[in-house]
Amino acid sequence: MSISADSQLECIATAGLNRPAHKLERLAWPDVAEAQRQHGGLIILPTGATEQHGPHLPINCDTIIAEAVCWRASALTGIPVLPALPFTVSVGHTAKWPGTFSLRHETHIAILRELAAWAVASGWKRFIIVNSHFGNDASQRVAVDQIRTEFLGRLQVSAKNTFNLTPSIWQAMIADAEDLHANKAETDLLLHLTPNLVHTGRAADDADRTAGLVFPYPVAQTSLNGVTGFPSRATAEAGQQIFHEMAEALAETLVRASTEEPPLPPEHWQHLTSPFQHS
Repeated sequence: MSISADSQLECIATAGLNRPAHKLERLAWPDVAEAQRQHGGLIILPTGATEQHGPHLPINCDTIIAEAVCWRASALTGIPVLPALPFTVSVGHTAKWPGTFSLRHETHIAILRELAAWAVASGWKRFIIVNSHFGNDASQRVAVDQIRTEFLGRLQVSAKNTFNLTPSIWQAMIADAEDLHANKAETDLLLHLTPNLVHTGRAADDADRTAGLVFPYPVAQTSLNGVTGFPSRATAEAGQQIFHEMAEALAETLVRASTEEPPLPPEHWQHLTSPFQHS
């Protein structure tokens, strides 16, 4: 995304707040050090994907959503946000349609672990991954489990998905397809955030074929055009509503995370070490 497009997206994402997102990449190191001393040393990392999103949405759809939600939540709270990870786990989309670039699951896990290690080494205390791509969920759960044990007592870590931060968000996301992809809700969001990147004339509905199935199937076995759902029903107004709910729910979560401590005091666990610490 060009600088001008990035700035335009940030303006839309933070509209009405009269304050910008607290983007870490814009800061010099003394300002980063000051940011670490605020909000309990919390930093957030958006994760998206680079993958086909049907004939009508850009391949960075999930990254756009992750960045925008994090930027608005950052503007609401002052909590700093890292640059988004655009290449993640998209293997389920296969190579049938051009535009998908995926990492292996273990590569994505390793990247998150290494970023967490640098966060600890450089003084951060809390680290939240904010994800907008369904295919990342399993790997990120594993990464969180590994990070929380490796850095026990030194880094609190979590992963949150923008698409299920509240029950109402989740219901809006799956209203037209439980195995959704490039559906009404995702198209809603991009019509609000980046309408110039949505090819509405190409939006072709393709119903969810996965209801009642036992096995999970890659998209090439379930969709004719890379879509699962009804993007033709999308509106920018619905996208704005979902987006604001996502950002506000994330902001509320971040505020709680900035002061949260383990339920038990350190004497119960500070002597423990992970047997996998050096793996």
